[in-house]
Amino acid sequence: MPPQAPPASSATPFAVHRTPDLGNTSIAFRQYTDHGLLRAYWLFRIIGIPWLSNLGASLTKLALALRLPVKGLIKATLFKHFCGGETIEECLVTAQKLGDGGLGTILDYSVEGQEDDATLDHTAAEIIATIAMATKRKDIPFSVFKPSGISPTHLLTAVSAGSALDADEKREWELVQGRVERICTAAASAGVPVLIDAEDSWMQAAIDALCTRMMERFNRERAIVYNTVQLYRHDRLAFLKDAFDAAEKGGYHLGLKLVRGAYMEKEREAAQKEGRPSPIHATKAAVDHDYDEALRYCAQRTDRVAVMVATHNDQSTLLMARLMDELGLARDDRRVYFAQLLGMSDNISYNMADAGFNVAKYVPYGPVRAVLPYLIRRAAENTSARGQMGRELKFILAERRRRKA
Repeated sequence: MPPQAPPASSATPFAVHRTPDLGNTSIAFRQYTDHGLLRAYWLFRIIGIPWLSNLGASLTKLALALRLPVKGLIKATLFKHFCGGETIEECLVTAQKLGDGGLGTILDYSVEGQEDDATLDHTAAEIIATIAMATKRKDIPFSVFKPSGISPTHLLTAVSAGSALDADEKREWELVQGRVERICTAAASAGVPVLIDAEDSWMQAAIDALCTRMMERFNRERAIVYNTVQLYRHDRLAFLKDAFDAAEKGGYHLGLKLVRGAYMEKEREAAQKEGRPSPIHATKAAVDHDYDEALRYCAQRTDRVAVMVATHNDQSTLLMARLMDELGLARDDRRVYFAQLLGMSDNISYNMADAGFNVAKYVPYGPVRAVLPYLIRRAAENTSARGQMGRELKFILAERRRRKA
């Protein structure tokens, strides 16, 4: 029998009067030993140097291809900081530590870009296993999957473009839809919401259609299936509003994870190469505007919208916190969650949880070799976001100084 969902909200009158202090480093890093804090400092220093980060990624891929004994080094550095382990069971130690700090864990099986049916089926089964684990632990409030982990990317591209599929592709697409349906059925039966991650713009239309079908089916009572909206795309705020209208007309709840986006350079390069307009906003200010407008839109419609505020941006985080207080939403209202990646923006995660909000960390896991593409992509994204690296280091340095004082 699936666990009973907690009430949508409960009274937390103290929280209304306390603005979260996202600069409190004693709370943000209390889970770190002095040695762990020093390791994080040097890791972010290295990642923040583009040429060194790129060289390290290339050498790592070469070493693994040559079967050199570097797995231990990777597991003790990048993997240790950004991943929970190689298996669900290994991740439970991380989940316990996060739970002790008032944070939930989102187990993210980060194997992607595979093409053969056996591997894709295995990934789907692994995601269902994370759902099963979530039914046993209160500190695992969501499940998640990346569509490119259960579908060949070329197929997502073809379906998104409306291309005619040959017989083999039609068979494969049926298999993909079956995997999505199995995952969402398991999530609904368990009462565990499932987040469906976004992909490149040329693959997203097929994913949006799948998400909508699953929400129509499983989101009748509350949001179980969540789609991801990347607000760095200039068409996504309109998409969000259209999705709400469809949910209202169809009588189902809309589950949304709001992100800015993670593929900016890749998207712009692809658009330029193909001679088409870029789907990405021209300026960061425009991205920030749409993201915050999406927060306002969702916060005012929680009777039908459940939203995950998945951001490393302090201002947007505090905006949503203020909106919840102004609209009379309890800070532990289950329809609103905040989320960040493991090993990043702990100043947001731990301070928001300490102030009474629902917060969860994305905890990637999987075999080191299989997760390496994720880690390299994460390092590349972090290198391009120099401001984010500066903030991470600023907070780490502030906490080191505080401890020495």
